[in-house]
Amino acid sequence: MSRAGKIARRTFLIGSAAIAGGVAFGYYKYKSPVANPLLEDLPQGAAALTPYVLIDETGVTLITPRMDMGQGVWSVQAMLIAEELDIDLDQIRVAPGTPSPAYYNTALSHEAVPFDPTDTSFTAETARGVVDAAMKFMGMQLTGGSTTVPDGYDKLRHAGAVARETLKAAAAARTGIPVGDLKTGRGAVVLPDGTRLDYTTLAPDAAVIAPVTDVALRDPKDWRLIGHRIERIDIRAKSTGTQVYAIDLEPDGVVHAAVRLNPGRSGAPLRYDATAAEAMRGVEKVVPVTGGVAVLADNTWRAFQAADAIRIDWPAPAFPAEMEAHWAILSDGFTEANLSATPREAGNVAAALMQAGDAALSVEYRAPYLAHAPMEPMSATVLVEGGRTEVRAATQVPRFTQANVAKVLGLPDEAVHVHVQMAGGSYGQRLEDDAIRIAAEIADTVPGRPVKLTLKREEDFATDYPRQIAMARGLGTVANGQVTGFDLSIAMPSVMASQMGRQGFGALGADAQITAGAGDQPFAIPDYRVRGYQVDGLAPVSSWRSVGASTNGFFHDCLLDELIHAAGADPLAERIRLTADPEARKVLEVVGEMCGWGARLAPGQGRGLAFCRSFGVPVAEVVEVRATPQGIRIEKVWIAAGVGRVIDPANFENLVAGGAVFGLAHAMNCQITYAGGAAEQTNFDSYEGMRLPQGPEVEVRAVEGMGRVRGIGEPPVPPAAAALANAIFAATGQRIRELPLGNTVDFA
Repeated sequence: MSRAGKIARRTFLIGSAAIAGGVAFGYYKYKSPVANPLLEDLPQGAAALTPYVLIDETGVTLITPRMDMGQGVWSVQAMLIAEELDIDLDQIRVAPGTPSPAYYNTALSHEAVPFDPTDTSFTAETARGVVDAAMKFMGMQLTGGSTTVPDGYDKLRHAGAVARETLKAAAAARTGIPVGDLKTGRGAVVLPDGTRLDYTTLAPDAAVIAPVTDVALRDPKDWRLIGHRIERIDIRAKSTGTQVYAIDLEPDGVVHAAVRLNPGRSGAPLRYDATAAEAMRGVEKVVPVTGGVAVLADNTWRAFQAADAIRIDWPAPAFPAEMEAHWAILSDGFTEANLSATPREAGNVAAALMQAGDAALSVEYRAPYLAHAPMEPMSATVLVEGGRTEVRAATQVPRFTQANVAKVLGLPDEAVHVHVQMAGGSYGQRLEDDAIRIAAEIADTVPGRPVKLTLKREEDFATDYPRQIAMARGLGTVANGQVTGFDLSIAMPSVMASQMGRQGFGALGADAQITAGAGDQPFAIPDYRVRGYQVDGLAPVSSWRSVGASTNGFFHDCLLDELIHAAGADPLAERIRLTADPEARKVLEVVGEMCGWGARLAPGQGRGLAFCRSFGVPVAEVVEVRATPQGIRIEKVWIAAGVGRVIDPANFENLVAGGAVFGLAHAMNCQITYAGGAAEQTNFDSYEGMRLPQGPEVEVRAVEGMGRVRGIGEPPVPPAAAALANAIFAATGQRIRELPLGNTVDFA
């Protein structure tokens, strides 16, 4: 049968495909067929659909196409499939699969449209549908935006259910026993007499029958995995030091590479002298690459040392060389010409502020650039050989990576094979693929030999695209013990224009991230306005954990806290009073109950409350601090989050607690500042977050059963900085409006 014929037969189907004597199952959301990574070289008569389950004589492999960077999504994706497939996690393998449009992310549209996440109106849902269709057309396979669970919650369970029912149909055809009399369990179809037919033995039969597409999902009361504490599939390897990350790969014949890249992002070196480097032990050669120079050597350390020995003169940076100019550009950026969006406007803010006059609160907040700084620096291993290229790297954008490497090498996309690896952290950095492109350039100079490029920690810092710098100006009014007016203006560079521009995309309209975490909050303040200003001419930036909300959660809640204090109201009671969304109100009530809000505190103690809804998830955090002679000590944190459904309670608690600590650590001490056109912070000694002895006790509670199923990797971050700043005020009376807070106070 022709390829076109196979595609025509797959419209709105859920089905199976013979793969080297095995069978694969998958799920389509839309009626239009999507090209499938399993289509090529299928045996005659096979039907191939989006593959999530591969069964052959060697066992069962679950395809988990969202990248795992420590957040446990390989386990979560496997759980969703295995729940319906009736197989346990100790019986399966997982694989990220190959880059394919079939793995496009169905949940990205919820963050990409300018509508409140709780808005289910016809207009909002239509806009999401249009954007989702575009994502599908583009084959947007991307890990990010806390979308793995929303993306996979339905379709992965459907994939498991279709696989299960098709295997039962195959068993019925083999044995003559009606499907209704068959059961499944632990990777086998179970006959009425207890005989077990392993899925692996049924795979050839299932590959040649029509898939069973009319399936019912299990009742949640019968779930064995979802909602239960499950041992993550990677936990033993990580606990024993045997987990293999991208940086651990060491193929036979590998040549190691290091680079020096332009920290000012302004192009190739004006000149360089590699004489000393070329004479060093183990160095093979020095080659120019895009934006810099690379060294090839017989091990990583020698490559690092040789790269450091190269004398380079760089052109002037593409952005202001000194930090003061960055802040000045932002300060001057609150102009009508830069106005990007006004996502929230209720009442008449201008009239309310005019009436209040000098009594109106007027404040300014600042948040600095931040590095991604994952524990595993960027790396890639690339082999160019005989018109085929193998790429092994940890990337959140495998299809972009495939296309970009193909462009670098002048090859068709299908000649580039990307093998996604486990990552030791990312926080958004692996949405960028510069290092992989450069590794491909280097590998092209030594065809037939694998090249492993590793960025030295200092190089990783120097060439990172940081979290956006941002500034906000707030005005507000209070009356009769209540907050009545709220006006927040935010200026920052466009993360999406910067990031997507490097992927070759043009202007995509107003960047919703400029007001994310501020313009979408659930408060019903009578006179309420949030405006965003896009400011150009700053350092290129990229998505950082929680993106726009990472700064805006601090701005919005600190202004609200200041207004509540000016009104003489209780911070929790007034937030609850103002909250128009039942789920958000419930989250605030739960966090108040958790911490016993209102309890008498000892002298020097203070509690700060903050709330932010980001990625559709309402999160409330209370931070308790104590002022000591050594500085501010963070003692305890309480967090409540509304996520619709918790897939794995243990992983949920770890992600929420970890996200809050991540936010607190950066709020305490971290910043990237520029001097002489380069970042001044180049390693963890100058970019120090939270030390282990400073870690607080953290208590987490999920609020389930309200709203859509959401992801939780990013939402705990935005409230953390505000809660800490508000706690410091409660303990000391000192308002701090600029991050990091450690520039103003010491931390014990």
